[in-house]
Amino acid sequence: MILTVTLNTALDITYRVRSLRPHASHRVSEVTERPGGKGLNVARVLAALGHEVTVTGFTGGATGSVVQDLLTATPAVVDALVPVTGATRRTIAVVDELTGDTTQLNEPGPTITPAEWSAFQEAYEDLLASASTVALCGSLPPGVPVGAYAGLVRAARTAGVPVLLDTSGEALRRGVAARPDIIKPNADELAELTGSHDPLRATQDARRRGARTVVASLGKSGLLAHTPEGRWQATPPTRLHGNPTGAGDAAVAGLLSGLVEHLPWPDRLTRATALSAASVVAPVAGEFDRGAYKELLGRVAVTGEVTAA
Repeated sequence: MILTVTLNTALDITYRVRSLRPHASHRVSEVTERPGGKGLNVARVLAALGHEVTVTGFTGGATGSVVQDLLTATPAVVDALVPVTGATRRTIAVVDELTGDTTQLNEPGPTITPAEWSAFQEAYEDLLASASTVALCGSLPPGVPVGAYAGLVRAARTAGVPVLLDTSGEALRRGVAARPDIIKPNADELAELTGSHDPLRATQDARRRGARTVVASLGKSGLLAHTPEGRWQATPPTRLHGNPTGAGDAAVAGLLSGLVEHLPWPDRLTRATALSAASVVAPVAGEFDRGAYKELLGRVAVTGEVTAA
């Protein structure tokens, strides 16, 4: 099974309004609720692709109960979330139907106690025993050490499980030093990590800092991968308009599925790019438009070369 870790799980609530205007009252035309946080979004896309997925992280309070109830109704996703006393956060996405833009409001999450963090680490190491690969995704809730992902990366490496890290800031900087197999920053996160706004130079620098492979999300320019086998860029044929929340998570799902299916890197990037673009036109994060995905698969352009490690 594929294991995804979401330390800061959420209940994702999406409101759709005709036009979002500051200082005004709005009539909401549609409301959706989904289990959220980056790793849970990744898990739902993986399940839709036919993979068995286990999700772990923290859950608590009434909001956490709603998240777990919704997970129960998600086929091929196994709930291994660890209970805490604090309440799981909510994230609010407001979609402006007139412009297609999305405004995001993210709560900080519950404060995790040292005992709860220790309980999670034990559960995580147990889950690694049956995992084919693991993705460590998203922000750290209050109370979790800033070097948490570095420790989780090292535990996965000790267990012989390939690990993908998708986070930002200091958590990413420390996590990279633990030598994850793949990191997937966006352009801003990569620049913050390396100090370079040149993606080619920045991906190379991130590898020197410890990441075996760097796959950078470059928005409408697609994905840039710097791997031990070579460098490639995958570009979608067109820019789709919609809700971009979760597009990076769909890309992570594509990379993980390609990894466990032993696809060559150009094919992994094609899948990840098509999924990312197809998720933009889906109504909520963690889903993708199947028709758009199938159509995009044959139109993603991949350029690059095989190089020495």
